[in-house]
Amino acid sequence: MKRAIPVLVLSVAGLIPVWRYAPSHDTGSSSSAPEAAAPASTPSVSSSGGTTTTVVSGSTIDTEKGPVQVEVTFSGDEIASVRMLRQPDHPQTTAAVPKLIEETLQAQSADIDTVSGATITSDGYKESLQAAIDARG
Repeated sequence: MKRAIPVLVLSVAGLIPVWRYAPSHDTGSSSSAPEAAAPASTPSVSSSGGTTTTVVSGSTIDTEKGPVQVEVTFSGDEIASVRMLRQPDHPQTTAAVPKLIEETLQAQSADIDTVSGATITSDGYKESLQAAIDARG
């Protein structure tokens, strides 16, 4: 009888996390593979002072965490800036975006490292970025 009370208490304590578990909500896709990406936008080109500025939106990539889409501004042949048009509403994504943009500007390509803790968003970012680079030509 002395062992029954601790066993009961520990069993209940072990079941509490199971009862409190709330799975993430599915975004509509029944398979584990991401949905097909929408194509990148047509480049918008402007010219001033001999420098051509091109703005291209990458494909919208549907990830498990939510959609990811970037907009890339090219100044001549270089990536001048990257802006997130769509991103998952998640703290890890919010922290990862500045790192991804900084690495993109340094590498001048989509060949960048994945941000630890935001792998899904990083992969979507890189795919959308590559689509924008490809759409520019």
